[in-house]
Amino acid sequence: MNHVAAILGAGVIGAGWAARFALMGWQVRVFDPDPVAAERVGTALENARRALPGLHDSPLPPEGAVAITDRISRAVQGADWIQESVPERLELKRTLYQKVQEHCARDVILASSSAGFTPSALQGPGARRCPVLVARPADPVYLLPLVELAAAPDAPPGTLARARDLLAGIGMAPLLLRAGTEGQIAGRLTGALWREALWLVQDGIATTAEIDRAIRLGPGLSWAQAGPFGARLLAGGEEGLAPALARLGAETRLADLPEASEALARTLAEQSDAATGGVPVADLLRARDTDLVALLRALRGTGAEAGAHLAGFDAARHPPPGDDARPLLTQDRAVPLDWTDYNGHMNEARYLHAFGDATDRFMEVIGCDADYIAAGASFFTVETHIRHLAELHAGARFRVETTLLEAGGAKMHLFHRMLAGETLAATGEHLLLHVSLATRRSTPPGPGIARRLAGIAGAHAALPRPDGAGRAVGQRPG
Repeated sequence: MNHVAAILGAGVIGAGWAARFALMGWQVRVFDPDPVAAERVGTALENARRALPGLHDSPLPPEGAVAITDRISRAVQGADWIQESVPERLELKRTLYQKVQEHCARDVILASSSAGFTPSALQGPGARRCPVLVARPADPVYLLPLVELAAAPDAPPGTLARARDLLAGIGMAPLLLRAGTEGQIAGRLTGALWREALWLVQDGIATTAEIDRAIRLGPGLSWAQAGPFGARLLAGGEEGLAPALARLGAETRLADLPEASEALARTLAEQSDAATGGVPVADLLRARDTDLVALLRALRGTGAEAGAHLAGFDAARHPPPGDDARPLLTQDRAVPLDWTDYNGHMNEARYLHAFGDATDRFMEVIGCDADYIAAGASFFTVETHIRHLAELHAGARFRVETTLLEAGGAKMHLFHRMLAGETLAATGEHLLLHVSLATRRSTPPGPGIARRLAGIAGAHAALPRPDGAGRAVGQRPG
């Protein structure tokens, strides 16, 4: 079925909605009289095309067409979903809804992105053809799944369920609110944090950069994994939320906190038990650690705050590669928690990851570092062969020793041996070519790298040829 979404208002949130609907296969019509509305929508679409498809392991449907319309009536006629994202002025929204309901279908979902108004306030006392919901997303809408969904008490039965199903169909994770309240859940929580942050700046306690760093290096990561209550529960260990309740009010300057009563303690304990489903705290802690390792390592790949910290720490601790007369030490590390699979050992893709890191380290040793690459040249891998010889499990320490089998012209032929102690866990054979990043064609390396490669190749030629070098897939041992 070809669904149609009407987007009223193409600011950051409205444009994000347009991109989300379009990439999920909906036809999208956008109304916004602002002359730069089309540009904002185009930018959101471009960003969504770059990010959203790779978030999923299943293919997205064919992208729906996006049209910018010059009239509200053209946007909403025949639409299955109308999403309003105009500025937070109540009378503006109510006036808009009156116009919308002159042209929309009776069974359409009319939803507002409002962060501050309830559905009852939005729809007002006037006659209406369809109910008004609040569907407040997180930003960016095309990437983050949360949408807080609320309806007025007099909404027709089934309205919320139908809206929930439609939103779930475009990859959102609807959170149904028990009551229409200004700010919803995420808005009130982020508002409280924002107030505290402003006080810290006002009182001269911290700068904006220090506050952002504090969240990005600590609680922001924990909240992403477990949420504020889940993180507090795990921080309390076997005592659960009791320590947090005892400190209620001690860590904040907010005055309107609930009293630390027995009733609140009982509610927290009951709801925490229900949320964990009876899973032992020890198991929750292990799951938390696995998730945090995955988060931190993902951030390392992008160079974001916590990831940059990890990368800098490791860069200063790289072991020296050793004497050219022996295979060079290119990795010495442990198997991360997020590198294991359903069989309980290191996933096959991670062997390639580790050997790829070893290749990168070898490139640094010969002078093909970040500055050299920035100047316009690098090595590209053209062929790889990996043998899996022994299991490695999370936490196991391993090292990679690298032999340069051949170097000449643009060619660099490496053989990696992955060892856990004296156990050979895997080998990786890699053929690389030096290329110009301008032409993407092979070219001889610079004189410095060529000399370094020749020196290592000459030294390694005197070593015994590594067992397994030159093997083909499926070849019998021996």
